[in-house]
Amino acid sequence: MKPIVLRHLAFAALIVVAVACRGRDLGPSGGVLVVSAGADAESLFPPGAVGSQSRAVTELIYDKLADIGPGLNTIGDVGFVPKLARSWEWAPDSLTVTFHLDPRARWHDGKQVTAADVRYAFRVWTDSAVGAVQRVALRNVDSLSSPDPLTVRVHFHERTPEQFYTFVYTLIPLPAHRLATIADTALHNAPEVRNPVGSGPFRFVSWTPRVRLELASNSAYYAGPPRLDGVVFLVAAQGATVAARLIAGEADFLETLAPPDFAALPADGAVRAVAYGGFDYAFVQFNLREPGADRPHPIFADAETRRALTMAVNRVQLVRSVFDTLASPAIGPFSRTQWTADTTLRSLPFDVARATRTLDSLGWRDLDGDGLRERGGRALAFSLLVPASSRTRQSAAVLMQAQLKAIGVRVTIEQVDFNAFLDRAQRGAFDALVGGVRTNPSPRGVRDMWGSYGEGRGAQNWGRWSNATFDAQVDSALAATTPDQVRRHFRVAYQAAIDDAPAIWLYEPRLFAGVHRRLTVGPLRPDAWWASVATWSIDPAQRLPRDRRAAPAP
Repeated sequence: MKPIVLRHLAFAALIVVAVACRGRDLGPSGGVLVVSAGADAESLFPPGAVGSQSRAVTELIYDKLADIGPGLNTIGDVGFVPKLARSWEWAPDSLTVTFHLDPRARWHDGKQVTAADVRYAFRVWTDSAVGAVQRVALRNVDSLSSPDPLTVRVHFHERTPEQFYTFVYTLIPLPAHRLATIADTALHNAPEVRNPVGSGPFRFVSWTPRVRLELASNSAYYAGPPRLDGVVFLVAAQGATVAARLIAGEADFLETLAPPDFAALPADGAVRAVAYGGFDYAFVQFNLREPGADRPHPIFADAETRRALTMAVNRVQLVRSVFDTLASPAIGPFSRTQWTADTTLRSLPFDVARATRTLDSLGWRDLDGDGLRERGGRALAFSLLVPASSRTRQSAAVLMQAQLKAIGVRVTIEQVDFNAFLDRAQRGAFDALVGGVRTNPSPRGVRDMWGSYGEGRGAQNWGRWSNATFDAQVDSALAATTPDQVRRHFRVAYQAAIDDAPAIWLYEPRLFAGVHRRLTVGPLRPDAWWASVATWSIDPAQRLPRDRRAAPAP
């Protein structure tokens, strides 16, 4: 990595400290923030918002009842920030929490936000016909009631350490007066959802899929209007284009700088790197089902084969080559920043000799000397799906391709744009893929990512891995009543995932956003960089023609 990277990183350390100290005093109002994005939102409907880009857009349009605080505490309600709910209190048995809605809160069409909107959202989120990925998170909610239009009581089945976090972090109130007459099965494609009316700091303006999405400031926002006049997301499928827009001054913000971007940052300081914590980890996910066929995958259904492939990949060398010091090898299906993380778990070692012996013993041998292993007339070969928007995943794929070739495995890399990548992943139309996930502060999401596919779990388990020990221990962890019990169960679950190797756990990146000097940003929350966008501002002396005031859609 070139020395310029280290200079920018040193500067970034100063920037992040300064940013964290500014709070809401971020300068004058006005200007339009342009975000350079490597992926488009797949949905503007909160129950269908899976990726971080969809979450960023929907959470600027819609407000939650309360949001996690800067300390990212998920146990109890300490540190949570009031949003649509201005206050709440608990029943003595901790099985009911009562939210009092802010009477000033309005939908973007002027209608008041009421308890009916919260009850309607709960119905939608938990309806299997809607298929919300996060509906399993609400299984502990027994019912909702409302003694008056501005009061909502949430009744839980049982007490758990994260019951408050799980409810408010998952459920986003929806405008019942606009959506309740639409059949739940038709909501995802309804015009009212495609042109959303929310309750948050920004209004929807327009969306050209995979090109541009525009939001405008909500001047009537109950918590005070945003400092920005609007936000525009410019979408580019290629990672190099995403960064080039920022460096050329065509955009103001880039969520994540890739390692090659640091050397390209302007020497005049027009773009700076801002460090922020992350909950990200990346992996190679094996598909245990053969694509297009209802049968086990001929290679990856076997755990010993998966373990051998894992041991053949030098993850330490890979991380160093792709990231230099800007990432660490991943441990398992979690991020080190999560409170249940355990760095003492036993990992599969890098051991080419052992990997070779294992493949030999399984009958995968190179009998004709062409450098490729075969068994029963089938080559030990597979395709590796990679999103074109991620240069780091592309680089990692190329290195793994070479490392696996050295032991007689042929890997064909398929690069597709991110939306196509997501579509194929969801359909199981892949052999293996280089995936990445931004986890939540809570470990709860691991059940959706890696739990056995079925009702209530595994909605994003695209590889269809299933492990009874993992499932049982995760269930026990999420039902436990003390943090220590939660950690003990997750330790066993995580070790089961490492040992059974449904994936090669690749890396956890250190995150740096790219920020143009004309933009002043607030603290970048590790799980949601967009959480403070309403407080960001554009320097009046550096305004551009694109800073015209955005107008909301009629």
